[in-house]
Amino acid sequence: MASSSLRPAHETKHIPILDYPFRALRFHLAQLDDGATNGSALWLGAQCLSLYLADNLKLNKPPPSTHGPSAPARRPRAIELGSGIGLSALALASMGWDVIATDLQDVVSSVLSGNVSRNRAHLPANSGSVQVRVLDWTIPPDQWVWDNPYAIASSQGEKQAPAGQHGSLLGPPFDLIITSDTIYSTTLVTPLLRALNALCTASLSLLPETRCPPVYICIERRDPALVDHALSHARNSWGFKVVCIPRKKLAKAIEKAGAHWEKDDWEGVEIWKLAFHS
Repeated sequence: MASSSLRPAHETKHIPILDYPFRALRFHLAQLDDGATNGSALWLGAQCLSLYLADNLKLNKPPPSTHGPSAPARRPRAIELGSGIGLSALALASMGWDVIATDLQDVVSSVLSGNVSRNRAHLPANSGSVQVRVLDWTIPPDQWVWDNPYAIASSQGEKQAPAGQHGSLLGPPFDLIITSDTIYSTTLVTPLLRALNALCTASLSLLPETRCPPVYICIERRDPALVDHALSHARNSWGFKVVCIPRKKLAKAIEKAGAHWEKDDWEGVEIWKLAFHS
């Protein structure tokens, strides 16, 4: 296991198990750089998004219970699309959130499930939970299920639940939706936005008196035309208000975390906040 300071992802692709610092913690994160799938290695988007959320995410009061005002308060609840090696999900859990970490079956079985299991016991005592499930966005949301411990939506027949699944199954409503490094193919833009729309709609239907959960998308602007198309599509076709997080706020979060990165190390990284209007 290689021990490292907080280095940008492009400097650590060759390290099979990252000793990754996050706040006062260290996550031990396995990754693969075998070219089989983009989701099995650490990417800069997950690094920047987790640092930004750690510096800016505040919850002033417990979210309302779905069982009425007299029911015990629940933890804030998040879902991540494209969790990869699990950094952002574990980061949120360490901050007190219950999280569903989702990805395709190959990523879940190769890195995500094992990383969550390996790090769960080392989270602080007041941490939330992390549950791992398969979610293939190309499957229409009307075919999703929330009572299956293996998968929300999958084109494959999962035979067993991801390792280390604990507690009752999480599901909507969500108080936060996150995703990073998931805008890289034109064919996936519509399925991704459809999935985000469905998660917002499901959350609002269960708690109509609350605000829609914010959606944070972190991207690297490798293909400006594709990114602009996705953001325009979110705004014009899927009912989202789209706002870019100021670069100085992200820079502050990176600096506060002790990451001594040059500007070139995270050039092109953007975080966008989407707010759904039903």
